[in-house]
Amino acid sequence: MYKQISSIQNPFIKEILQLQEKSRARKKSGVFVIEGKREILLAIKGDYTLIKLLFCETIFDRNELNQYGIATENIIKISTQVYQKIAHRSSTEGIIAIAKSNTLSLSTIKLGNLPLILVAEAPEKPGNIGALLRTADAANVDAVLIANPKTDMYNPNIIRSSVGCLFTNQIATGTTTEIIAFLRERQVAIFCAALQASTVYTTQDFTKASAIVVGTEATGLSKEWLTHATQHIRIPMQGQIDSLNVSASAAILIFEAKRQRNFE
Repeated sequence: MYKQISSIQNPFIKEILQLQEKSRARKKSGVFVIEGKREILLAIKGDYTLIKLLFCETIFDRNELNQYGIATENIIKISTQVYQKIAHRSSTEGIIAIAKSNTLSLSTIKLGNLPLILVAEAPEKPGNIGALLRTADAANVDAVLIANPKTDMYNPNIIRSSVGCLFTNQIATGTTTEIIAFLRERQVAIFCAALQASTVYTTQDFTKASAIVVGTEATGLSKEWLTHATQHIRIPMQGQIDSLNVSASAAILIFEAKRQRNFE
């Protein structure tokens, strides 16, 4: 028999709400919340460890539980009321997991020959981060590096907006200084999206080991990135504004690199 929780006042349910709402709670405990079949299965495939699995039997078929590889004592049956309290989306199919956070350290990144890396400096909006991760997954880049992150990567809004691509990419966070050193040590060319002293992106050779670096729409990249760039690149604009959403810019640049690498 599974343990059951039917009250939204249960202390464990209150802990889950804290994990969803507070970065401090996630960092202190070293765990985070995942909603949905696809996202949980992608996390397992991405070598994340599940601590607890909660399911609502009015929505989720308990016969599917065996595919998650978690012991019965760590599975909790919850009431519809509890599920509605802790689920952010009605489309998460009645299942929620608590998983261990990974370190997301640069030391965990493994690169082969001629890697293609996406770097984003100081992204703030979870929706933009999620979109960047979806682009990275679609292009099958070798790694995504987040410099000077403004939010922790296990923010539920990042997991939701990335539709689980947080778990399908090699991801690391670090300071701008640390990531520049990481790239230079590995002789990766640094292509910074910038308007100043830049050249059109299609003129560059992305078939070599390359990092495409994007900044925020408001301030762009820091001086440190611009100083250490191999080349500043820009996307030509024909309208009245001079910038795109960061995730749109990253997608254009990444898929040009993939085109040059005979991506099909």
